[in-house]
Amino acid sequence: MAHIDASFLEINSLDALSRQNTAIHRLDPRAKVLTALIFVVAVVSVDKYEVSGLLPFILYPVVLIALGNLPPGRLLRKILLAAPFAVLIGIFNPLLDRAVLVQMGPLGISGGWISFASILVRFALTVSAALILVATTGFNGVCAALERMRVPKVFVVQLLFLYRYLFVLVEEASRLSRARSLRSFDGKGMGLTVFSSMIGQLLLRSFDRAQRIHRAMLCRGFDGEIRTVRALRFRAADLGFLLGWTLLFIAMRLSNIPAMIGGAITELAK
Repeated sequence: MAHIDASFLEINSLDALSRQNTAIHRLDPRAKVLTALIFVVAVVSVDKYEVSGLLPFILYPVVLIALGNLPPGRLLRKILLAAPFAVLIGIFNPLLDRAVLVQMGPLGISGGWISFASILVRFALTVSAALILVATTGFNGVCAALERMRVPKVFVVQLLFLYRYLFVLVEEASRLSRARSLRSFDGKGMGLTVFSSMIGQLLLRSFDRAQRIHRAMLCRGFDGEIRTVRALRFRAADLGFLLGWTLLFIAMRLSNIPAMIGGAITELAK
């Protein structure tokens, strides 16, 4: 039960961070969503054998964490929580791609290990960008920005409800877990059979809770529109944020800055 409650607090922590009043938080959500999308496209488009070309992109999350007053340790824990999925995707690359691409003295590094490292770096960069977006905008703000950007309303509303119902699901799971703990003695009632029954009960309770919430929303006049307290206004600062980072991403993508710096240092050393 404590684990479920802790997970609930971890999920809710990003929305709590989005209520700060920094320069990044005050930017229009559309500017931040577009910038994050361009960042992800630029990172994903880098060649799979190019790790050094990804390193300059670390500047984006570092700057936003600093300006947005975000706790890097908390974001790092969330990234590590999802890291096993990235490891599972690329763990077989060293076995399938054994051609040596880099020779460091007697040590030869195969293309599989390089692509595996590239997957991990891409994962860390893209997930950190998504977490920072939610932590500086809030999930409601992200959905409002998507709606203003002409994303189909059905998709946006479903995305928003999926996020909100996640909290309902966690609350119901916490109640079931608490009830099982109070009724279990000497390890009894903790087996797989009871767990399977709890999953079924959780599904039924979620359906019933969803119907009650839906009726309450209809009674309050919900019409499918996502409304925010602060009206969205795209200002000069938002345009500067979007264009500035976009130009920087293009420059990072078209040129391998670490390789250029390394080449220049080598030339000076001769």
